[in-house]
Amino acid sequence: MTDLKKDLGRLVAVYPIAPAYLQRAVFIVVLSFVFFLAMMFVFYVRQTVVYFLLASAFLLLYLVTLFSFVMQRRSHVEVFANGLKYKKNVVAWADIAEVKVSGEIILSMGEQFTIPKTINNHEAVLHLLRRNANLTG
Repeated sequence: MTDLKKDLGRLVAVYPIAPAYLQRAVFIVVLSFVFFLAMMFVFYVRQTVVYFLLASAFLLLYLVTLFSFVMQRRSHVEVFANGLKYKKNVVAWADIAEVKVSGEIILSMGEQFTIPKTINNHEAVLHLLRRNANLTG
């Protein structure tokens, strides 16, 4: 991997998380919060510990899903003229040895990382990476 401060040139494209994955996360967040509120209301009415435990479980599910939703939104692939950036990986085109169909990128130094299928236009991103890596060697 190249140094983070290395200039990769101009930004060519940004590939964020696919909208379908974000929509699923939002749906689970909203649904778990509604169930949390419903269980708190039932606990208020019936005063049974079981409903409080259910409300606590839905609150925990809500918080975990909300945290993963926020972390997932920050995950995107940036393609530059001279390389790519994904999370903490900054790679020049010359450093890429192989791009597998599964999204696994193997670098010439033996390191590897994976671009997940949750990235929007996953196949197009991999095709772009293969094409640009082959142009420079």
